Amino acid sequence: MVSRPEPRLTPELLLHGYAQGVFPMAESRDDPEIFWVDPQRRGVLPLDRFRISRSLARRMRRGGFEIAVNGDFQAVLEGCADRPETWINDEIFDLYTALHRMGFAHSVEIRHDGALTGGIYGVTLGSAFFGESMFSRRTDASKLAMAWLVDRLRLGGFTLFDAQFLTPHLASLGFVEIPRARYKAALAEALALPGDFIAPGPPAPAQEVLQRSAQTS
Repeated sequence: MVSRPEPRLTPELLLHGYAQGVFPMAESRDDPEIFWVDPQRRGVLPLDRFRISRSLARRMRRGGFEIAVNGDFQAVLEGCADRPETWINDEIFDLYTALHRMGFAHSVEIRHDGALTGGIYGVTLGSAFFGESMFSRRTDASKLAMAWLVDRLRLGGFTLFDAQFLTPHLASLGFVEIPRARYKAALAEALALPGDFIAPGPPAPAQEVLQRSAQTS
């Protein structure tokens, strides 16, 4: 179900929308109009079901990359928008940049030899993380970002990871699809609990992330 907003979006209105279970999108990069989306079925990740494959675990142990949190949020936004078709128009870009400055939007970045090769960003409210988009310019870069993101969410006390829509790629990582009513109930519970994206501190070494994942999954 899609409905059109009346006034121009503000960061505060955007947060209110997330708290109601809806999120904004644009038809394309060049379309100035933004609409609210309220899917009948929602893609979410039960945080105890995230799966790190053997190949990804080997990649994590091998190293050769750097992980950062909120190191260059705008660059992650740009990376997510750098594709033939994107819902990230100029207004959405500015809104999420504002949310980042306000402490509500965060990113995890992967770099190889100093160059940004992958990342993911989203919005936090209470113990809910609303994943917005991710990108990869190198094999497994977005999966690496996801592994460190999930570890951070677990350490920070988060209870809901909302991915909006389920894709085959996300399903392979442990994401599932739930009906709208069940999502709204989970969202209400998550909003009533505290989550802290910053408290876990710098990204942990790969071996620690793998050990915690094995204990949780």
